[in-house]
Amino acid sequence: MKNTFVSDIREREPIEDVFLVREKIMALAKNGKPYMTVKLMDRTGEVEGRIWDRVEEFGSRFQRDDFLRIRGKASLYLGKMQVVVQDLARVPESEVDLGEFLPVSSRPREEMVAAFREQVAGVRDPDYRNLLDAFAGDESFLRKFSTAPAAKSMHHAYLGGLLEHSLAVAELACEIGGRYKGVDTELLVTGALLHDIGKTEELAYLRSFEYTDDGKLLGHIMIGVEMLDAKIRGIESFPREKASLLKHLILSHHGQYEFGSPKRPKTLEGVILNMLDDLDAKINGVSEHLKNDMNGDSSWTGYHRLMERYFYKGNNGDDGRTSVAADTKKADPPPQPITEPKTERKPRPAGGGQKPLRVSLGEQLKEKNLELFLNRDEEKD
Repeated sequence: MKNTFVSDIREREPIEDVFLVREKIMALAKNGKPYMTVKLMDRTGEVEGRIWDRVEEFGSRFQRDDFLRIRGKASLYLGKMQVVVQDLARVPESEVDLGEFLPVSSRPREEMVAAFREQVAGVRDPDYRNLLDAFAGDESFLRKFSTAPAAKSMHHAYLGGLLEHSLAVAELACEIGGRYKGVDTELLVTGALLHDIGKTEELAYLRSFEYTDDGKLLGHIMIGVEMLDAKIRGIESFPREKASLLKHLILSHHGQYEFGSPKRPKTLEGVILNMLDDLDAKINGVSEHLKNDMNGDSSWTGYHRLMERYFYKGNNGDDGRTSVAADTKKADPPPQPITEPKTERKPRPAGGGQKPLRVSLGEQLKEKNLELFLNRDEEKD
């Protein structure tokens, strides 16, 4: 049984416990000496480990996805927690509880599967209902759908995250669909439940989260359209237009080409699904970053690499609110503008003599040909 989880690690504390190796990278320091970086994880998050000594010896003892008993010391470097590894030993899988090493959704699997079936039962359109029943009745699919993470690291990156995310987007779709006229809520909810089904085959999640070969070659959008098409072909007389609309929701739910979307949304439901998908993903991503932050007692988190920013956690001890009650003194008056004393400008001496000492910048630059800016062609050269 683990005693120290990643979320428990504090600066300068000794570490001795078992972790799952998510990454193993060899590199050379500036002085040419080899070192190793390992990503250590458990169900509460991950931390970077650094091996500076006995690198080749330690590297021969384990591979990626192995379990390691680590002895080392935690340190904070550039606002990011690290573990300096002093010793390590491989631990057989039979001696560990996998539930301690892979992050899991806080919602029980059975509860989410029941919620999924309830969402399916609430769809009144017979064609969309038949399609959703085909997925809900596929036990192999449902097992993967309720187990897979929604992403490798960005959002809902834990077991059960895919179904949790899909349910959240479908629930938002129900609310939005009833608020605006002209929205086909049946189509929108069906698309919300199925938009990420390709991730059941895109991601591997038996140990650390990685992409499968099909995930790297095709991606979850292409895989999802293929899965949808296969189920539609098994339903007699499924309307072609509805099939196209559903495929479009999957193809366009990333919104923009630069975000990996083969198509941009061209229906009202497509626009809504893209926004709801992005909304739920970002809220979860930031929430998990705040929850798992290891930046000590600072009011700010460590740097979020994907969102390229720090996040404010709030002032410690006052529920994140800044107190102004103590600042009761009268505010200082605004500063008055400073004016330069006027000086008498003396005429320039004849015959090219020496300039007066007190001369304005304008006089000094007068008739000078200063090329302060280059045109675009000069910049390129």
